[in-house]
Amino acid sequence: MKNAREYHKEVFDLMQKHHDWFQSCIPLIASENIPSLAVREALISDFGNRYAEGWPGERIYAGCTYIDQVELMCMDLAKKLYEAEFVDVRPISGVVANLVVYAAFAEPGDLMLALSIPSGGHISTGKKRLGGTAGAIRGLDVEYLPLNEKELNIDVDETIKRTDAFVKEGKIPKLVMFGGSVLPFPHPIKELEEYFHNLETTIVFDAAHVAGLIAGKKFQDPLSEGADVMTVSTHKTMPGPQHGMVVSWEKYADKIKRATFPGLVSNHHLHNVAGVVIALAEMLEFGEEYASQIVRNSKALGQALYERGLNVLAENKGFTESHVLLIDITKHGDGGTLEEQLEKANIILNRNLLPWDIREGRHFMHPGGIRLGTSEVTRLGMKENDMNDIADFIKRIILDKETPETVIKDITEFRKDFQNVHYCFEKATEAYSYIKLVNQ
Repeated sequence: MKNAREYHKEVFDLMQKHHDWFQSCIPLIASENIPSLAVREALISDFGNRYAEGWPGERIYAGCTYIDQVELMCMDLAKKLYEAEFVDVRPISGVVANLVVYAAFAEPGDLMLALSIPSGGHISTGKKRLGGTAGAIRGLDVEYLPLNEKELNIDVDETIKRTDAFVKEGKIPKLVMFGGSVLPFPHPIKELEEYFHNLETTIVFDAAHVAGLIAGKKFQDPLSEGADVMTVSTHKTMPGPQHGMVVSWEKYADKIKRATFPGLVSNHHLHNVAGVVIALAEMLEFGEEYASQIVRNSKALGQALYERGLNVLAENKGFTESHVLLIDITKHGDGGTLEEQLEKANIILNRNLLPWDIREGRHFMHPGGIRLGTSEVTRLGMKENDMNDIADFIKRIILDKETPETVIKDITEFRKDFQNVHYCFEKATEAYSYIKLVNQ
């Protein structure tokens, strides 16, 4: 058994090793990003030790004089970036933001339409039998939106046909959830807005993945296209700390506020709120440039991988209009095995179900796909030409079957030129430097 001091020392050693490792990695997880040093400073502030239950100016706790000002600033910046009337920045994650929407706009037993997980949906919109948040926690009756597998997008005509069938059975959808976890192309909100609003269905957009691209004006704008409410994660294409937001219109403010507190949060991680303010300010200043480069990098990486023989989906549409790429790797192995091989070479991405995997007998541990995102490598300063190098490294593992040990040396050398965080106010900020506060 280790003693307390040994545990104390070991956790610091492991954190240091993680930082050192990521200095030599190619980070391609679509749901991750690297915050600036300014955001990291917010995360170690005393805000993280305080409580601020309730709305600014209506707190249950004292000691919120400056915390209230920061939270109001966070709302103001988010309203400006998303051209919204109301923002609640208290949800502590994208999943909690979705739960806020379920609680505010639906009751247990109500019908919600959303994408299945293999089609790009998220577990927070999943059915009860899958343990999904919407079904298992809120008790919603979840049915799936139809996906056009060639287009990697929601099929408008089939959606209307399927929904009409539900309506004939007396099941009018209370919610329809656009957005999700694999979102290479804008969803057809404009095309379906009138149809769903005629049914008095609340239109929701899960912007967890593309919130930064929306803020940077390089993806669809769900609210202007007819969405009633948008949920946000602040740490994916938005390069902030892990947190959440609900973005909407003033007419829905009271029900959203009440669902958030006292419904789903008590204290709401105030140091993260401060970090979100910094990230939003960075996006206001640099967001359009950053978002544009993300999309350019994604398209370039998709093209480079396709030219090297990998089956990058949606080639007919330029692969993507966002940060994310989906690759069918069934000719070369399975997603779980190749994820492990790539990680050994310091290429960090994730296995991913393809829309047809379940009916072909695959499952999430060893699916037919891998998912890549370019948000973090773009934040490190990489451009289109660098995507060719990344594609070469991936090809060497998946197609050429080189050992990770031979590839990792070249990746480490490649990464030496990309150690700083870009698109932030501080210059030459090292991305993965470990900041020591105590001597172990």
